[in-house]
Amino acid sequence: MGRLTKGHLVEAAIWLSIVAVFYAYSFEFNQVIEIYIFGATAWPRTVLFLLLLATLGNLYHQYKNGSDAQGGIFGAAADDVSASIFQDRKTLIRMGLVLLIPFAFAFLLRPVGIYFSAPFFIAAIMLLFGERRWKAILIMTVVIYIIFIGLFLVILNAQLPQGNVSPFYDFSAWMLKMNTQLRELF
Repeated sequence: MGRLTKGHLVEAAIWLSIVAVFYAYSFEFNQVIEIYIFGATAWPRTVLFLLLLATLGNLYHQYKNGSDAQGGIFGAAADDVSASIFQDRKTLIRMGLVLLIPFAFAFLLRPVGIYFSAPFFIAAIMLLFGERRWKAILIMTVVIYIIFIGLFLVILNAQLPQGNVSPFYDFSAWMLKMNTQLRELF
């Protein structure tokens, strides 16, 4: 099996299962769109195809080179690169949380909505990736949130989940009202 390790195979299996699950789910919203010839599933399936290519390319690279190609990582000792990530319990828990947080975020979109929950999701991911400076987390969360809202709400005018629980829905309604007033100015 070349230079593949158990960790490489587990990683590839996880990514391939994500591709398979979301591809199967894409048939639930496969609809014809009058102004877009490729239909509603064209872009999600394109992204899934690119993810499939990246996964297979990564697996092939690891088959040919193993983990040796990562030896030039800045600040990594030679024994750090060869150590398996599956031996450290904290790393495993962090990896699991990084995989579960987006699912929890998606689950909470219906009751809470994206306008209220997105900043908490952004901050949680930054914390899980190791950022501990609260000022950096706060500033980057605000910057990313402003870019996100500006892109989807102002530029694309895309409808995002608003939530249906009272305080969260009220916040979403306020955001949409501000967007409408901003549009009326221009």
